[in-house]
Amino acid sequence: MQPAESDRTTEFLQLLNAHDRALTLYVYGLVPRDSEAEDLLQQTKMLLWRHFDEFELGTNFLAWARKTAFHQVLSHRRKQKRAHVALSDEALEALGEAVAQLAAEPSERHEALRDCLARLPEEHRRLIRWRYFDDTDIRAMAEDMGKTETAVYRALSRIRMTLQECLERHLNDEWKGAPRHV
Repeated sequence: MQPAESDRTTEFLQLLNAHDRALTLYVYGLVPRDSEAEDLLQQTKMLLWRHFDEFELGTNFLAWARKTAFHQVLSHRRKQKRAHVALSDEALEALGEAVAQLAAEPSERHEALRDCLARLPEEHRRLIRWRYFDDTDIRAMAEDMGKTETAVYRALSRIRMTLQECLERHLNDEWKGAPRHV
């Protein structure tokens, strides 16, 4: 390997390593299934390496990487013919921007949310997964659970309030030493 090529490889690896967590959070925030997100993340990294000679050093590597990842996610969504895709490309782009902003925030809030979700009873976590990760509509949830749509809305509302309260306690350090329930 020539010295210039070795330097370029080192530069790429240093930039990728510095921004790996933010890029990972970005992709996982746009793709609901972990296995698909991991595949898309790896494809994105390969593309970044393949096209690294087009990247201008000194510019925003993370922005460039996120743009590449976003196009990978769009391409993946277009290839999925059997899966129900509930978001338009514009909505996905807006979600991507929101995820990027969240990923830029300190991870304390993310850890707090993860902890609060883990403290929820399994039934509540299942409702959250159905509604917000699997994008299941309320009617289908109600039918599957044998409840009314109003009951599902109320349950989700209570769960959101519980999560909000837990987050506030968590971030105010009141959660330390509390029992493992919300």
